[in-house]
Amino acid sequence: MSITTTPTWVHPFDRLDAVEASLDGSWDAVRSLLGGKGANLAGMTRLGIPVPPGFTVTTEACLAHLEAGNVPPDGMWDQVADALQAVEASTGKRFGDPSSPLLLSCRSGAKFSMPGMMDTVLNIGLNDETAKGLIALTGDEHFVMDSYRRLIQMFGSVVLGLRDDLFEHVLDEARAARGVATDAELTVEDLHGVVQAFRRIAVRFPTDPMEQLRMAVEAVFSSWNGKRAVDYRNAAGIAHDLGTAVNVQTMVFGNLGEDSATGVAMTRSGSTGAPGLEGDFLVNAQGEDVVSGTRATRPIEDLAELMPASYSQLETIARVLELHYRDMQDIEFTIEAGTLWLLQTRDGKRTARSAVRIAVDLATEDLITQAEALARVTPDQVDFFLHPQLDATSRAAAIADGRALATGLNVSPGAAVGVVAFDPDVAVTWAAEGRDVLLVRAETKPDDVHGMLAAKGILTTRGGRTSHAALVARQFGKPAVVGVAALDIDMTTHTATVATEHGEVVISEGDWLSLDGSSGEVFIGRLDTVVPDLSDEWLSTLLGWADEVRRLGIRANADYPVDAERARGYGAEGIGLCRTEHMFFQADRLPIMQRMITATTTADRRDALEELLPMQEGDFLGLLRAMDGLPVIIRLLDPPLHEFLPTHEELGSRITDAKIRLTAAGSLADVDELLGGLRADEDLDDRVRALQEANPMLGLRGVRLGLVHPEILRMQTRAIVQAACAAVTEGLDPRPEIMVPLVSHVGELRTAREIVEAEAAAVLAEHGVEVPIVIGTMVETPRAAITAGQLAGEADFLSFGTNDLTQMTFGISRDDAESGFLLEYLRTGVLADNPFGHLDPDGVGQLMEIAISGARAVKPDLAAGICGEHGGDPRSIAWCHEAGLDYVSCSPFRVPVARLAAAQAVLQGASD
Repeated sequence: MSITTTPTWVHPFDRLDAVEASLDGSWDAVRSLLGGKGANLAGMTRLGIPVPPGFTVTTEACLAHLEAGNVPPDGMWDQVADALQAVEASTGKRFGDPSSPLLLSCRSGAKFSMPGMMDTVLNIGLNDETAKGLIALTGDEHFVMDSYRRLIQMFGSVVLGLRDDLFEHVLDEARAARGVATDAELTVEDLHGVVQAFRRIAVRFPTDPMEQLRMAVEAVFSSWNGKRAVDYRNAAGIAHDLGTAVNVQTMVFGNLGEDSATGVAMTRSGSTGAPGLEGDFLVNAQGEDVVSGTRATRPIEDLAELMPASYSQLETIARVLELHYRDMQDIEFTIEAGTLWLLQTRDGKRTARSAVRIAVDLATEDLITQAEALARVTPDQVDFFLHPQLDATSRAAAIADGRALATGLNVSPGAAVGVVAFDPDVAVTWAAEGRDVLLVRAETKPDDVHGMLAAKGILTTRGGRTSHAALVARQFGKPAVVGVAALDIDMTTHTATVATEHGEVVISEGDWLSLDGSSGEVFIGRLDTVVPDLSDEWLSTLLGWADEVRRLGIRANADYPVDAERARGYGAEGIGLCRTEHMFFQADRLPIMQRMITATTTADRRDALEELLPMQEGDFLGLLRAMDGLPVIIRLLDPPLHEFLPTHEELGSRITDAKIRLTAAGSLADVDELLGGLRADEDLDDRVRALQEANPMLGLRGVRLGLVHPEILRMQTRAIVQAACAAVTEGLDPRPEIMVPLVSHVGELRTAREIVEAEAAAVLAEHGVEVPIVIGTMVETPRAAITAGQLAGEADFLSFGTNDLTQMTFGISRDDAESGFLLEYLRTGVLADNPFGHLDPDGVGQLMEIAISGARAVKPDLAAGICGEHGGDPRSIAWCHEAGLDYVSCSPFRVPVARLAAAQAVLQGASD
């Protein structure tokens, strides 16, 4: 014969020891079973903190109820009845007894805090008879009728599903008739009328107190699957299979008169992290009055004057709770006729700035360890310090007003507000006039860079996370949203149109837009922004602790001295990637670069290179100065050459225009000038046609360009080594490292190395200076990864270019994928992650592991790092740590994020 044991569905607040014993002392298991609110109510009860008696119906009961089709599990209500008897015994009141009525609250409480997402019902147990009894006991008819109308309203909206505006309309009419502003000012007679009107609206309102409790508990269970709760969990990354507990608790009343109050307080500032109570309260009110906004609250500091004894007790309890839970607490309290009661405590929500300060302060106060402080701050919170953010209130108002325009890819975080410029030259002109500008383009090209640099933010209709606009935006810390396909730009009228749910919207050049590069949202008009900054003593302290823990080196991708200086200020330990082709985007250099690319003879190409040499040398010297004593990896030229040239279509348009103007020329001088320009464009068009490749991303670029035209390798090597020699004469410690790009075969690297070493030796001999010349390669093709053991024989270091390696491993064009089918893949779950956003461990990662293993079998101490955009992604950084890489390199603006993520990778590994 088998004995079936009924599960325990209900746990009183004062039985925490028994719960812990049944769960082997695991506080996480306690929180899973009782929910965060129930666990903390039980915890406060055990600490001797004044908590109104009550009990918790477990998350397991909720899940069983939902799985059975909203049918309570066997035995649950019998256990509720037993727990309710214990509450009655401890309070001396009886539920449903008019002579000594016990009123209850019914609140949700999941494992993880979800403020306001699920339902609450207060004042359960009131009906006409218990209301009369309570009036007789308290002598306060206003308080009782106010509580009664609150119960019917909350029960009607939460349990019966009635529209809350039906009840609010009655209250509006009552206030208007009485000529008062708040519900608290209504008379007893008014409240009797409101209760009767509410009863007519909520015709199914039960008068039996036990039926009220049953229906309220089941409504809270059901609210777990309510839309707002599901949406919140999706946004917060909370699992949907946890369920919510229900906390049934003795009501205490903050609306009993001028010696009663209710409020919410945090033990430290949720916005700045500063120590000390911060919050709001109301006298003669119930809890929903504080959070609903129906009454103007008072700052918690005022409570010290109005009710000094209660305030002092609250301060003491706040400190006890912080010491016990080892974190900033968010407290709900009620003062009933001068007696303080705690209704809830939980880890408080906080801003990024507050999160950093609180973590550091708690560690400094020895409440937590430095390792715990590092674990409590997320990389996204560190990222917040580096980018302006849209003001939350302004953003909410814009959404409410229907000014949300469109959404694209959030490729570079931060907020930008400005007037629309569709042309980069216009952007530069307007910026020079002091106007804030957003550059809006179908897509950006290298010759748009001046406009991009002048703009506050960038918006494109095409492109993906690693498109030109995205890369440049991240490099220069420009907020950007790309791939906004809903935006249709007409350059003939300099307008853009968007079809929205409110109709077609036309944006003209000069109109104001606001964009959020963190969310990908675009808004019409000017939204307010909040500008954080990195000069924060607590953030500096936290990152200093991270540096002591992490093993990975953190370098920066930087192409200009100003970027290098910024990166070093953010804690970079060198440059992991300088993309030399980016140095030619400037207006004075681009024509020379174009002459070099289109040269038909070696002599012509050398002439152009001679003009570029001093420019390159100056750039490299600036980088070496900024990174004095630290490694600077300089990648040799690696552009698809078409990026520097106008398209055949653009040249055709210019040629046609020149011919039209030629027919209207007014003088021989004008004819000569126009003919000269026409012939130059026709010659350039011929060269563009000749150089055109079917797939330029896989064409004459990288090492192939250098081997076909070795004079390019020699010029760049000379510029690097001469810059290093100049740095030595300045008393600096230059550490240049030359990287050969896009190698697929060891023969390519061997030949390129011979050219570089020979030129470097010649320069050093000319200057009589000794500078170590380090030569490595960039692993960005699958073959390079597979044959890395061979490459290691010719390389002093390996750097993984995971942007191209991901593209080639998947066999997809990243820009086309991210604005096309990849979005569908992510939406439907074909792929869990965007491989250009998070390193793909099963494909790209496997290739990298093969490369690392093969290379270090040849050279055990060979340095290996990563310099793709993944170098700034926390998840990818964690993978790089586990894979044994030596460093990651990322945008200067991601360096602080990478420092924390690298430390967290160590801590996570230690805890596994």
